[in-house]
Amino acid sequence: MRMVDIIDKKRNGKELTDDEINFFIDGVVNGSIPDYQTSALLMSIYFRDMSDHERTALTMKMMQSGERLDLSDIPGIKVDKHSTGGVGDKVSIPLAAMVAAVGIPVPMISGRGLGHTGGTLDKLESIPGFKVEISKDAFIKQVAKEKLAIIGATGDIAPADKKIYALRDVTDTVDSIPLIASSIMSKKIASGTDALVIDVKTGAGAFMKTLEDSTNLAKALVAIGKGAGMQCMAVISDMNQPLGNKIGNTLEIEESIDLLKGKGPEDLKALILTLGSYMVLLGGKANSFEDAKRMLEKTIESSEALDRFRAMVDSQGGDARVIDNYRLMPHAPFRLELPAKKSGKVSKLSADEIGIASMMLGGGRQKAGDSLDYGVGIELHKKMGDTVQKGESLMTIHSNNEHIEEVKQLIYQNIEISAEATIPKMIYKIIK
Repeated sequence: MRMVDIIDKKRNGKELTDDEINFFIDGVVNGSIPDYQTSALLMSIYFRDMSDHERTALTMKMMQSGERLDLSDIPGIKVDKHSTGGVGDKVSIPLAAMVAAVGIPVPMISGRGLGHTGGTLDKLESIPGFKVEISKDAFIKQVAKEKLAIIGATGDIAPADKKIYALRDVTDTVDSIPLIASSIMSKKIASGTDALVIDVKTGAGAFMKTLEDSTNLAKALVAIGKGAGMQCMAVISDMNQPLGNKIGNTLEIEESIDLLKGKGPEDLKALILTLGSYMVLLGGKANSFEDAKRMLEKTIESSEALDRFRAMVDSQGGDARVIDNYRLMPHAPFRLELPAKKSGKVSKLSADEIGIASMMLGGGRQKAGDSLDYGVGIELHKKMGDTVQKGESLMTIHSNNEHIEEVKQLIYQNIEISAEATIPKMIYKIIK
């Protein structure tokens, strides 16, 4: 078998066999296939797409390229959640605690932020002492005991994906549905979870800008999950404006804790209750969506979810005192208000550009390996559809520098105030 023949076959729009996909992934992992041939096949896949069978075969082989966690020592149906990324998306943190409080084990393997999107691990690391890297045995024991752990993936999980992703990034083949889907699902299947709810973002701040593209990705992810024998479904949610009111690592931990205390913003709460209710259903703890939703709401009212979060922070070496004293986390010294230039309703609040503004403050990475300033960020006082008066503060910018004219200019360019405004839907579609 020759790699050049596999490239030629896919370039001409033909379906690859399982053996050909296996040959490709084996060669990527052992280094026998040079980067230029891997890149050529990735570009062929980008233009020619893959069938459902090819996508599943590629995912499974990428998953098999490394270790698959065995979570059988954890009793019950293990349920995880994945998001395709967004601005202000701190959903995983309160969501995992609420679902765990219902009695469902949540073994969550999360990622870091890059560009305008934030990462769950980065947010958790704004809690002093919190460790996102723990041993496999410690991870399993913690989930069995506390029903919850949020950690980063080890180097042994889907190593083929790491090599392929690095080439996708430099060959402009990132936004390919079969390549996105196989990358996400190979790691999720390898994590050993029984069921998965996927939050596929759509809109300005999302990877997929249109509902059509987001729907196609959601269907691909669910098809792969089911093809691998996993219970899997997807929710397509809005990312035209930031989620919640706070953007930035410490700020998003504050908002997550606020939500667990019953004080969080309504859009964040609505999405969490939707995703969480489906997780509870997949976990076999409820018979209907409404029953599941009520169960989750009770975990906030009773403080059980907050207790689960506290136990996780403590178990992973973090200072759980932050739950009652936010000042124990890093904070920026300057709070700068951004006043509205005219009166009206907020009709545009571009999530991607607001995320870039936060990154420019130091709250995000322009490239992997960049250090973060956990204390900086943006606190929104107005969202789309809200009425604002000229001179009223649209947001507070948390900065380590008083002179941030470039950041302010970027934000002003991506906010519109009009006579009328449409509030975007929070949930667009459910894919099962």
